[in-house]
Parts: sequence; structure tokens; C-alpha cells
Amino acid sequence: MKLGVSTYSLSRAIAANEFDVLGAIQWIADNGGQHVEIVPIGFSLDNDTDLTDAIVNKAAEVGIDISNYAIGAKFIDLDEAGYRAEIERIKKHVDVANRLGVKRMRHDVASRPIPDTTTAQFEKDFDIIVKASIELADYASQFGIVTSIENHGFLVQATERVHRVIEAVNRPNFRHTIDIGNFLCADENPVSAVKKSLPYASMVHFKDFYVRPSYRNPGDGWFRSASGNYLRGAVVGQGDIDMYEVIRLVKESGYDGYISIEFEGKEECKWGTKTALDNAFRIWNEV
Repeated sequence: MKLGVSTYSLSRAIAANEFDVLGAIQWIADNGGQHVEIVPIGFSLDNDTDLTDAIVNKAAEVGIDISNYAIGAKFIDLDEAGYRAEIERIKKHVDVANRLGVKRMRHDVASRPIPDTTTAQFEKDFDIIVKASIELADYASQFGIVTSIENHGFLVQATERVHRVIEAVNRPNFRHTIDIGNFLCADENPVSAVKKSLPYASMVHFKDFYVRPSYRNPGDGWFRSASGNYLRGAVVGQGDIDMYEVIRLVKESGYDGYISIEFEGKEECKWGTKTALDNAFRIWNEV
């Protein structure tokens, strides 16, 4: 196991020009991270080979791995020309992942607003999601890259929907980026969802949330789950997820890959990320 940080956690600091992505990699290494997951928010790599190479060199300089490359994508509600353009765009990102030297890449497939995430709508969207994922996994296989889907975006967020997509794609290099916090967006218990999902894992995100029931409005700063519960980002180990049990399950499963801290709380992002990383290391060693 290697525990590190997604650059997503530091995107507010990048946006505020406190440092760029190279500075973020330095910060992660300085604060005990063992790898960096690259999420291009506040910077772009699809047409910037110089920055891509600089990231590779910086990670080597500070002695940490580049674990994963994670990007957005959406294959639904497009005509044939739009669909092909989106496929080709993601293939260029696979090329970026290869230049980064990573063997894991997460791409999204679809998202919809909560009222449009019915089972019937999922069934309508299913074939195009699977078709796109197969083509991209097959393209990535030439580089030895495992592509993955993450449980987010509401439409493909519940455990069974994610697993159904993976099983239909039926490629050894198409797996699950497990975000332990995002299960709450689909009103699933993270402990049981993680237990069911670990056999599919290519990557794990440690994220925490505060949770309040739908009938108890906590005021500003919260968003709502599929069934209307209130959620707010928290530091790993400080929210309402049973982090000890989740980490125990990950550890007990024998998962030996990369784990990324994802922090999206209201606190200052560097403090939140550092505290989350420290808590994750501490809990891992305690369970």
C-alpha cells in the first residue's frame, strides 16, 4: 500500500496561485505523501507535453510515484459526431497517462441531475456507457494501462450500477476507482459498499463527509444526496464515515495498491489535506 494525495485536494491552493501543480507535488512529498494522483483542475495536460514531462521529472526528483490520472468525460446525450469527438478526446488523455508513466487512469462516463437518475434512465444509457468504456479500455491496453470508473455523478454512483458496468465491459484492464465517501451521495453505507467493491478495485480514494438527515436542514454549505440527505466534506477521520472499519476492510482485503486522500471540506485545503493524510496513516497503523 502507498498512501498519497490527489491534486484535487489542493485545487483551491492551485487556483489561488499559492503554488502550481509542480509545487503541489513538492508539498505532497514534504508532508509525507508517497504518491501523487494527477487530476487536471487548474491546469491542463492534453496539449502540454512540456508540463507533462515536468510533472514526471518533479515526482522523480522528490521521490514519489505518480499513481493515477483522473479526468472527466461524458458519453451520453451526444449525436454520433459528438460521441466520436469525446472518444477521441479521451484517447488523447490516455496518451497523456502513458507519457506520465502511470498504469491507472480514471475516466468518467456519465452524470445526470438527481431527478434523471432513475433505473429506467440508467438502462437507457447503459449500452452507450459500456460501448465507450470498452473502446477506451482496449485502446489503453496497448500501454498496459488499467482504466476505471468511479462511483460518482449520481447516474452511475450506486455500487450495483458501477459493478454492472464493469462486468458488462468485461475487460481485465477496466476496474473501479473506489471513492469511499461518494457512496453516501447514493445513500449507501460506505462500510458495506467498500466491502462489496474491493474485489473490483484499481484505486481507492479516502474521503470523509459529515451527514445529516433530510429532515434536519443544517444551513448553508451543504449539498444533498440522491434521497435528500445533507452532506458536507470533512477531513478524513473527522466526519461521520466509520473510517476505522473502512480502513480495516481495505487493509484486511490485501489491497496493495495506491490510496489517495481526497479533501473537499470547508477548511483551508492544505491544512485539511495534511490532517487527513496524517489521520489515514495513523488509523491504518492502529487497525
